[in-house]
Amino acid sequence: MFDHFVVSVVVVPPLAVLVAALVAGRLAPALAARVLAWSAVAVAVAGTANLLVFALHALAEVPSVAHLMGWSERVVRADVAEVPWVSWGSAPLLAAVVAAVAWTHRRHRRDLRAGRLFPRPHGDVLLVDDPAVTAFAVPGRPGWVVVTSGMRAALTDRQYAALLAHERAHLDGAHHRLVRLAELAGAAHPALRWVSAQVGFLVERAADERAAAEVGDRRLVAQAVGQAALVAAGRPGL
Repeated sequence: MFDHFVVSVVVVPPLAVLVAALVAGRLAPALAARVLAWSAVAVAVAGTANLLVFALHALAEVPSVAHLMGWSERVVRADVAEVPWVSWGSAPLLAAVVAAVAWTHRRHRRDLRAGRLFPRPHGDVLLVDDPAVTAFAVPGRPGWVVVTSGMRAALTDRQYAALLAHERAHLDGAHHRLVRLAELAGAAHPALRWVSAQVGFLVERAADERAAAEVGDRRLVAQAVGQAALVAAGRPGL
């Protein structure tokens, strides 16, 4: 049982995602983000399912529960006689996983609600009178892009068009879902936490490539994104 615990919960998850990362490295960013995010989810679900089995094993060791279910607690205990902590140790680990995933899900829901506090525009772009330099996509059916007046003033017309193309690419690719899946997987297993950062990087690259194809100028997209980042950080623009 100890070997099963080590292999299924400790060893396999990072190895499986490492293989997925190697495969994703040969793919276009949009597809790579999907492969990596869903691979992490599959690994996280499998690892959590194994923890659940081990936790149920601990429950089966309780005499009253074993009697109720028609089990033999002696047989169950004999199965873990050499490493009794595996089953009982899995219970708090499972509780920690459930709590971390629930907290991450709640945070994403809160962020999504915050974005939807803005009124839905007639088109797909809402220009907000705010000196802050910010632009972001609000997922929905349909989604829309929120741009502050501070961000608009920091960009030329062509850079602004490139920025909108970038944010629309996020909406069209449902990138928020991939990021959310990767972060939920990372909450379920510490070895998967790096996946969320990698998926976030990949969706940004995918949005850049989609925007470059739309405006026909890859350098312009890089300038627009770079300008927005610099001004948002309080640094001089390009």
